[in-house]
Amino acid sequence: MSKYHKSVLLKESIDALNIKGDGVYVDVTFGGGGHSKEILKRLGSKGRLFAFDQDADAQQNTLEDERFVLIAENFRHISRFLKFYGVQKVDGVLADLGVSSHQFDEADRGFSTRFDGDLDMRMNQNTRVSAKEVINKYEESRLADVLYLYGDLRNSRALARAIVAARNVESVDTSFQLRSVLSDFLPKSKEHKILAQIYQAIRIEVNEELEVLKEFLNQVPGLLNEEGRLSVISYHSLEDRLVKRFIRTGVFEGESEKDFYGNTNEPMKKIGKLIIPSKEEIKENNRARSAKLRIATLK
Repeated sequence: MSKYHKSVLLKESIDALNIKGDGVYVDVTFGGGGHSKEILKRLGSKGRLFAFDQDADAQQNTLEDERFVLIAENFRHISRFLKFYGVQKVDGVLADLGVSSHQFDEADRGFSTRFDGDLDMRMNQNTRVSAKEVINKYEESRLADVLYLYGDLRNSRALARAIVAARNVESVDTSFQLRSVLSDFLPKSKEHKILAQIYQAIRIEVNEELEVLKEFLNQVPGLLNEEGRLSVISYHSLEDRLVKRFIRTGVFEGESEKDFYGNTNEPMKKIGKLIIPSKEEIKENNRARSAKLRIATLK
């Protein structure tokens, strides 16, 4: 299981939950189970842990522990499925966002720029829209918007134009085909960085990652008990900005709503400062290099 995915900021993110032995906790991104196992170590016999993962590969890692339940769903539905198990309130919620090492390392999942595989990128392989659909079916302007908004690619219009010209000749179905189509935009010195931005943009679109994150965060204040904790690890600025903004203002755009007297009503408050991995952790696990941990509780 350790080969499946090396947990990032493991101690820090679980310490952040301030675990009570008899508490109820949720790990919304189960993956290889590293964070869940650490939570279970700190729970007593009456504690409970619910985990979410929509990826069939991750579901194979389920833990044999009577205190543990793995829910095979997207965590955007957290409240609905916890209610199904009779849970209205919890003492802590952990989210380790982004793609697992396993998803990157499996060529046929299409997440990695390193392997030639089908352009898939679906975290839930039962959903309809794959990367292939985005690349081959989206209108040029929509494709350009995806690359610009989610990949921060300034030349998104030129990239989209090149993809559309290529797919008009033949379908662009694999990672190496896409790389070949965009070769003019990939100088050797920056090839990996630019491809990573392109793949990030497509992956976010395929999995509706930012919409999922917003839906999830909006539900957290209503789920947490008093003194309950939210612990979120993000890996790119788009995610981190949403998390930071929600904790600070309770909204994702614009300013917090004010009452008649000009008071704002943010539901949460931050605990401590932003936490990033140590140099030692980054040395051991390069995928930790962009991780940021934010912690919050109810106001």
